[in-house]
Amino acid sequence: MRGGPSVLGIVLAGGEGKRLLPLTADRAKPAVTFGGTYRLVDFVLSNLVNGDILRICVLTQYKSHSLDRHVSTTWRMSSLLGNYVTPVPAQQRLGPRWFSGSADAILQSLNLVHDEQPDYIAVFGADHVYRMDPRQMLAQHIENGAGVTVAGIRVPRAEASQFGVITPARDGTRVESFLEKPADPPALPGSPHEVFASMGNYLFTTKTLVDALQQDAENPSSAHDMGGSILPLLTERGVAQVYDFDGNHVPGETERDHGYWRDVGTLDAYYEAHMDLISDRPAFHLDNRRWPIYTHPGQLPPARFCAGGIASESVVSPGCVIRGQVTRSVLSPGVVIGDGAVVQGSVLHDNVTVGRGAVVRGAVLDKNVEVPAGATIGVNPGRDAELYTVSRTGVIALGKGQAVH
Repeated sequence: MRGGPSVLGIVLAGGEGKRLLPLTADRAKPAVTFGGTYRLVDFVLSNLVNGDILRICVLTQYKSHSLDRHVSTTWRMSSLLGNYVTPVPAQQRLGPRWFSGSADAILQSLNLVHDEQPDYIAVFGADHVYRMDPRQMLAQHIENGAGVTVAGIRVPRAEASQFGVITPARDGTRVESFLEKPADPPALPGSPHEVFASMGNYLFTTKTLVDALQQDAENPSSAHDMGGSILPLLTERGVAQVYDFDGNHVPGETERDHGYWRDVGTLDAYYEAHMDLISDRPAFHLDNRRWPIYTHPGQLPPARFCAGGIASESVVSPGCVIRGQVTRSVLSPGVVIGDGAVVQGSVLHDNVTVGRGAVVRGAVLDKNVEVPAGATIGVNPGRDAELYTVSRTGVIALGKGQAVH
């Protein structure tokens, strides 16, 4: 932030993403396609860059090739001004071991902090869909003199076991307790059916983070996790505060998409987040030009609709050729829909081909899947369950290049 406090961005992008299989069978979760042309990592990077945090390290580990390539080729900042977005793989700087948790990932990468000497460090997750202005969170952090500020969002209490849960003190900002994925969390005062869930976004005063990481590293029983280890440690010290995401406003937001945030860590959540994009008044707008989500534009011609080709309530990316009927679906670049084919309520990744007369319903097809002429997906649930991955709510998923029977 030119003329203001120095902030280093650290994006945690090293998780395996097992719950998002088969989409993560060959890539890291932050590299998974979203919304047609984007990767999940583009959302956090866009938020940081739009918020003037222009020196960013993306910590990677598992199956990181496509993620590293995407960050390196897409996120090129002005070297003249000293800005950068760079992937940082596990380097075994502290011995012959990989990252053993998100906190250990930062501990093993403290050379980045020592090189930059920032006043503050923004540690953000890499696999959420949202818009957020981090400057507003930083302003609260500085004003209150917190050691760490964690972004919180209200979620139904029934979903609390999926998140870190924050219990705010009576002053509304200090964190009284932090519980990682509790089975029976305390509800918010005055709202018995809600809890404050951690968004996985933290702002640290640099010394606070470095001291906590070093103390945590000396604890052999620690999981070395940001939410499970570092936040409880700093909460006990009384230096943790919460930032209410509902108070964050970005330019160009609508009343409908204000406060939108989705953790897309499961197939069902990933699918539902795509369905949020396609209504006349979408729950999340991809076309907010005042707070854009950046990605690599690719070199493809505009989408083409041939005779009989129809798409309604859908996102259609460049390079698509539509000869059949598409409804309530998201199509990534290069998708081809054949004559008489029907695609309903589906998410098709790059270069998927749906042959003449084929039917695809309620499915997520990874890149390069070819659906033969006359084949069906989402028509016979029993047969689909035998052949493909099917989520808890019935979303059918095929991995990269998987054969369709």
